[in-house]
Amino acid sequence: MIESRPSELPHIERVWRSRSGHASQMTSVATSHWELVFWEQHGRVQAAVLGPEGTASMAPVPADAEFFGISFALGTSMPHIPLSPLVGGAAAIPDVTRRSVWLKGSAWHVPDYDNAEGFVRRMVRGGIVDLDPVVPAVLAGACPDVSDRTLQRRFVAATGLTQGAIRQIHRARQAAVLVQEGVSAQDVVHRLGYFDQPHLARSLKRYIGRTATQLSTPHASHPLSLLYKT
Repeated sequence: MIESRPSELPHIERVWRSRSGHASQMTSVATSHWELVFWEQHGRVQAAVLGPEGTASMAPVPADAEFFGISFALGTSMPHIPLSPLVGGAAAIPDVTRRSVWLKGSAWHVPDYDNAEGFVRRMVRGGIVDLDPVVPAVLAGACPDVSDRTLQRRFVAATGLTQGAIRQIHRARQAAVLVQEGVSAQDVVHRLGYFDQPHLARSLKRYIGRTATQLSTPHASHPLSLLYKT
């Protein structure tokens, strides 16, 4: 079970926490956001930067573990850690304890579900996290006065993904939520602009890892990673 909440901070997309159950693996759905994740298992605390996921994949679930994560908003990045090499992967953060985590050569108090915003504000002030305002502006419909090539380069630098990939992932996640809410596949096609139902089916399989039927009847032994209504 995953608990999550939105954030008023423009650098954060969502904050979440969970505890591992009986499932030994889950379907990690595609996401255009990178995350900072902490987890504790058998008294040992670990942390990692998880890159964006361009496609759905199966991921192991450590037993008897508690997780906490900060999903960062599109356009937010850590300049000293390029995102492109992290797409579909992760970078472990060494020397983590219950009290401290080392980021860019400095020790920081480990955040939790309730104080994530304060932690990220300090990261921004310390120059560890930056935000390219062009990325969220374009995704919201703005037309900045830059060339397409420059825009694409800024998207890849700030997100690790192209603008087209981000939009496809976002649409597939919207479709999955609608299907889970009981909306018919035909209606989802019309609402989100898919060509037809086979196009929707391919998108769900690639980015969510499930068919519409599987999303309509979820199985507890094969959970999905964080999937929420945008």
